[in-house]
Formats: sequence, structure tokens, C-alpha cells
Amino acid sequence: MTFAEVLLPVPITGTFTYSVPDGMADAIHVGQRVIVPFGRKKFYTGIVSSINPIKPEGYDVKEIALCLDTVPIVRHPQLKFWNWMADYYLCTPGEVMRAAVPAGLKIESETFITPNPDYEEDADDRLTVRELTVMEFILGCDKKQTLDAIGKKTGFSNIGVIVNSLLDKGAVVISENLVERYRSRKETYVRFSFGKGDSEKIHSAFSAVRSGSMQEKALIALIELSGYMRQGLDVPTEVTRHELIEKAGVTTTVVASMAKKGIIDIYHKEVNRFSFSGLVNGELPKLTDIQNTTLDAIHKSWLEKDITLLHGVTSSGKTEIYIHLIDYVLRNGRQALYLVPEIALTTQLTRRLQKVFGDKVVIYHSKFSDNERVDIWKKLLNTSEPLVIVGARSSVFLPFASLGLVIVDEEHETAYKQQDPAPRYNARDAAIVVASMHGAKTLLGSATPSIETYYKALTGRFCLIELSERYEGMRLPEMKVVDMADARKKGEVCGTFSQVTQRLVNSALQRGEQSILFINRRGYAPVARCKLCGYVPKCDNCDVSLTYHRHSDKLICHYCGTPYSVPEICPACKEPGIEVLGYGTERVEEEIDMLFPNESIARMDLDTTRSKDSYENIIESFSKGKSNILIGTQMVTKGLDFDRVSVVGVVNADSVINFPDFRASERAFNMIEQVAGRAGRKNGNGTVAIQTYNPSHPIIGYLLNHDYKGYYEHEIAERQTYNYPPFVRIIYIYLKHKDQTAVSNIAFEFALRLRKLLGNRVNGPDEPHVARVQSLYIRRIMLKIENNASISKVKKLLNDIRVEMTNSKILSGAILYYDVDPM
Repeated sequence: MTFAEVLLPVPITGTFTYSVPDGMADAIHVGQRVIVPFGRKKFYTGIVSSINPIKPEGYDVKEIALCLDTVPIVRHPQLKFWNWMADYYLCTPGEVMRAAVPAGLKIESETFITPNPDYEEDADDRLTVRELTVMEFILGCDKKQTLDAIGKKTGFSNIGVIVNSLLDKGAVVISENLVERYRSRKETYVRFSFGKGDSEKIHSAFSAVRSGSMQEKALIALIELSGYMRQGLDVPTEVTRHELIEKAGVTTTVVASMAKKGIIDIYHKEVNRFSFSGLVNGELPKLTDIQNTTLDAIHKSWLEKDITLLHGVTSSGKTEIYIHLIDYVLRNGRQALYLVPEIALTTQLTRRLQKVFGDKVVIYHSKFSDNERVDIWKKLLNTSEPLVIVGARSSVFLPFASLGLVIVDEEHETAYKQQDPAPRYNARDAAIVVASMHGAKTLLGSATPSIETYYKALTGRFCLIELSERYEGMRLPEMKVVDMADARKKGEVCGTFSQVTQRLVNSALQRGEQSILFINRRGYAPVARCKLCGYVPKCDNCDVSLTYHRHSDKLICHYCGTPYSVPEICPACKEPGIEVLGYGTERVEEEIDMLFPNESIARMDLDTTRSKDSYENIIESFSKGKSNILIGTQMVTKGLDFDRVSVVGVVNADSVINFPDFRASERAFNMIEQVAGRAGRKNGNGTVAIQTYNPSHPIIGYLLNHDYKGYYEHEIAERQTYNYPPFVRIIYIYLKHKDQTAVSNIAFEFALRLRKLLGNRVNGPDEPHVARVQSLYIRRIMLKIENNASISKVKKLLNDIRVEMTNSKILSGAILYYDVDPM
């Protein structure tokens, strides 16, 4: 008897042992998907992680129900990488698997509800009104219904409680169906039913169709498209039915009739959803002398170390250098991973890469459907051909066959950090590990590197290469600080814009140039308030004020998404005094529309980019000059390249500077310097207006001079004084509970036990900036761990405390999780 260790996508440590049926023994291999029973009635898709002949002691072993694959769908380095990620980020390998494998490859068990045909209502235990409503709906359906479907149809939020009650009364029964999410894409092809070069059959085919008929047109078109009569072509080219119909101008009925006569065969074939049909010139971008010197320096640096930081100012031509490096790797028969922080960046970048590398470019990110992601996964799994994969953070999980290079563009970006759910990983750091496991080189690129990365480069962990000039000698944009307090006193502010900013935007428009306005708040106004009593509407589920959205005329919680109607009467003082205060992207758009009524305006924030193609449409419209003013949140700060932008306005710099977090100043400097870098990229006359009520803040001085190194020296001294990264590693321990007193007591007890073992490395517990989200109260404990400490020992220590507190019922009702290296 053979036994398999199976990894399941559940938040439970370790793997689970299943017996392999005798008839399946030769078919089971490490990396394959199997369907296994789990719990009383559930079935999950698992990955076989190892096989051994030793039967476990002490419990009955369940049997593998089904093997889904003939070949593994994950490679050995992936399983090794998943285990590393689980150890480092203090989660389980199952949680990593759940994040890594596309949902389309995970067949899951789904609960279906059906009426019990033998049920008779008991006079002593009658159904409630809600239970009757649910029963009427189920009885009126032709097929089984899921919990979600019943809840949506009946409108009951507590549908699980109602169905459980019906189960107890015997009114319904449940069943489990396996649901496969992936649907392959199939293309219909046509071919001659006889081999190439059979002139007799060709004559017979023409005889079978009437001269001048639609079938004859189709026959001639198929000969042409397939190259059937072409000399030197041994095997005819495959022709899709769509191509034939388009070429011949016929219908599917005509093609079907030809098949009935035996002239052609119609067959179906699974195809990949992605193909590049644009123009490929194959020409590498020409490099300037300084770019060539930098490229040579990168190659030489990899002889010393595997990781290099390219610190290049905005618009210095880093992308052109990346393309040359990718070309070098592809010519050596290996693959390249090009990580970008936002989906928005893939639009411009992909076009540039496809012009050089054509269909060797593969794109992967979360806006793709399950089917599309599975197709990309399978493409990489089934080939070791040279490819460049462009993607956001989830692309580190792909099954690379021969990875030779990893590029992490804008490596400082917080978007590389996964916040929820686990694993809460940083894709930049994960990519470095993936590269090392494949023997690949890593290049980190940024105009404003993270403090930790720059520190590692200066202390010799990474190689450091500087690119301090803009492409073709263009100068960096001129920075202007607008003191908003002083401007308001002088009456030089209209709404949220100073006269300085208005004049700059107006001048750019008159020159036929474009402007970008950056404000790090979406919605219309961040606060609604009663002007009479000061009452501020808050979310019922979260400790945050609601944001007003003009397009929906709703107050919306940006943490749980709950919408609320705007109260006509203040609930506190019963007077009609509710007003909205502050500015978000919607309100800025409205003001700009009033200031420049004849100009086309685009807005890029979470509300306008929810659909798959919305990023591309906004960016393409702005690139082509269909809109001349782009308003956006931090999405507009990230590496976008527009030729005609000469003015950038930072509408409210204080909102990104004044945040209660040790990384606040770093985020503010990076964000403002990056958005400033969108100006003057081609004509060299860019201007940036920074509107602030605190012009004396230290960061402002460094921004005025584009002085990253000066800012770094200031910030690293602060970090060393107060013992923050890169001098220590930070781990946040989060505890959540629906009861405020309970979570405070649990957090205090957890911190007390930690202090007995770790002393002053433990800080807190305290309340985070938002102390309640989705009706759960939150407490946070901070650990400051030495860089040379073993993370696996820390993990064991934390797990021991968790087990002790769970066994003693102290953690009852609480949610506990960790965030390693928080951003």
C-alpha cells in the first residue's frame, strides 16, 4: 500500500495523509492534483507533496477519490517556495497554495440544498415565517440551490442559520457537488478529409460542388489558406472555421454541408486565449552612452552578487535597459519575470515589449478571469521556451521552467505587499527568493528605493548602480511649494486650488500640453458633518467616518464597502445641517471641470478602474490627447510614461505626510517624487506644484532639490535612533474579536506571555489607526526582532503561546494572524 502526503488549501499547518488506491498507484506523482475527502462531507483539490510506503499510526486513513492530472501541475521549486513563504510569513502552506494556484485549477465542494421528500411538519415544531419562505422558494425550483442563491432570492442575510434550523427539523437535505471552475477555450478548425497532394481527390471535391456556388468559393479559399497546393509545404497549415468563413464570405451552413459531402473534416482543438497580432519590429531601443555604461555595469555586478539595485532618477531610461537585459536572457534560451506594482502599468509596458518580443510576452494579473489565468499557467507549465512574463505580485507563483532573470520595477512600491488574506507577502522579497531557487539574477529598479533596499545596497548585501541623468539630458522638473495657509490669507485659493496651480495648468493647456493632478483620496468628500452640532456619520461596522460619493449620492465606508443614504436630518440635533467637507478625486474633477469647462478630463481611481479594460482605456485616452487633464490617486504615481505632461499638481501633500506610521515620511517622499517624475519627460520643462499647509516639513526641502540621498541620510538616522527597519525586523500580531473588552483582555494576556520570553522586543498591545472593521474590534502587538534571529524559532514560540491560550479557552472567539515586514 502506498500513501501520499497531500497539501490542501486550508489554514491548517502541515499536510494530510491519504492512501493511494491500488489501481491508481502508478498514476500518482508529486505535484499532481487529487480530489480527497476532508471533514465529514467536504471534498477538496489537493497537491501531492510526497509519496511514501509507511502507514501512519493511530488513525484511519482516507483514500484518494480521484487523480485529476496525468502530469504534475506544479514544479518542485514551487513546492519549496511555498514552504519558504509559509515559514517566513508565519502562515500555513495551505494558505500559500490557495493564493498561488488559480481558482480554475481548484475543483471545490459546494453545498446544495434540496427539500426532503419525506418531511412532514410537526404540530409542536412548526416552521417560522422565514423558514416557510425558504421552503417555498426551494420547492418552486427545478434544481438544487446553493446557500448563496437562496440568500440572494429571499433577501435573508442570515440564510445559514435558517437552513440549519430546517436541517434540524428534517425539512431539507444537503448534498455536495464538485464544481470545476475552469473552462478551456476551444477553437473550431477545418481541413481536407484527404492527404496533401491527392489530385484525384481534389478533382472529386470540385465535382461535388456546383461551379460558382458558395461551396466552391469555400473550397478555393481553403486551398489558399492551408497551402494545400504549395510546393515545399509537407503538412497543410491549420485553418480555423472563422478564418475560412471570413476569407470565402460564406456561412457555417455552407461549411457544414461540405463536411456532410466528405470534402472536409471539422474538428475542435483546445487553444490558448492569448496571442499577439500587432506589429513586431524586433528592434531593441537604442541606448545613450550613459545607458550603455549602466547596462555593462549591471552585467559586471552579477559576477559578484546575484542581486543588483538600479537607482535611476525618473525618466532616466530604465525600461530601455530592462529590454536589453531581457533580450540577453531570451537569447540564452531562458525566461524573464518582469514585476510591476500595478495592473495599470502593464498596459503601456506590454505594448513596448510586444513590439520587440512579439508573442514571447505573457501577461498575468488579477484582472484576468479564472480561465485566462489557467491558460497562462498551463502555457508556462508545458514549455521551457524563452518568454518574458509581465505581471503584478501574484506572478511570483507561476510555474517557471527556466527562469534566468527577475526584474522588480518600482521596487519601493507598497502595492507589492499583500495585505489580506494570508499569505501577507511582499512580492519584491518573494521574487528574490524565487530567483535564487532557479539560479536567476535579480534587478531591483527605482528612482526612490525603499530605505531597507538602499541600506542593503550601501552595506554590500546588494550591488548598487546609479543612473543620475534623465534620458537625453532632460532636466528634472522644477518644484514649487505653495503655502496654502498663506495663500488662503491672501485670497489666492479657489476651492482646493491655489492660483499658482491654476495658472500652471492653464499655461500648459495653452501650449497644447497636459497636466496630472494627484490627490490621495477617492470619492467626493472624505467627511460629512452637521454644521450645527458637529455630528459626523460613521460606519456601523467600522470605526471610520463615511466618504461621500457624488455619482451614487451615497456615503460609503472605504473599509467594508457598506453604502448609506445621506441623512436629510441630523440624527443628533434633528436639524437639516449635514454638509460635506474636504476633497476627493470626484470633487477635484468637478472643480477642474468648472475652472476649465472646455477641456476633456479623465479620472483614475478605484471607482473608475473596476472593470478589466478600464485602466487601458483611461491611459490610452490620455496618451492620445483625448483628455488633457488626468486626476488620480496614487495610481498615477507609478511609472506611467506620457510625452506631453508638463505640469503636475499635488493637491494635498499633507494627507500623505501626516499619517501615524513609521513609514509615513518614506511613503510621502516616494509618492510625491514619483508623481513629479511624470512631468517634463520628453520636453524637459516640467513643473510641479506641491500644495501644503506645512511648507517647513523636512521632507519638502528634500523634494524641492530631488535629493533622495539627503532624505535617506535623514530617515536612516531616525530609524536607527528609534530602532526600526532596516535595523530590526517587525512583526505585527493582530487579534480581532466582536467584543471590545474580550479582545483587549486577550491581547494583554498574549503580550504578557510574549514579554516573559522576549522582554522589551514586545510593544503594545495598542489600537491600530482603524480599531474596528466589519464589526470586529482590533488590537495589535508589535515585535521588533533582530535581523539575525531565526524566524522559524519565532514562529515556534508564537505557535506555542497560541496553542496554550487556545487550550485554556482564552482565545475563544478571537481571530489571530501575523503580518511580517508590514508596509
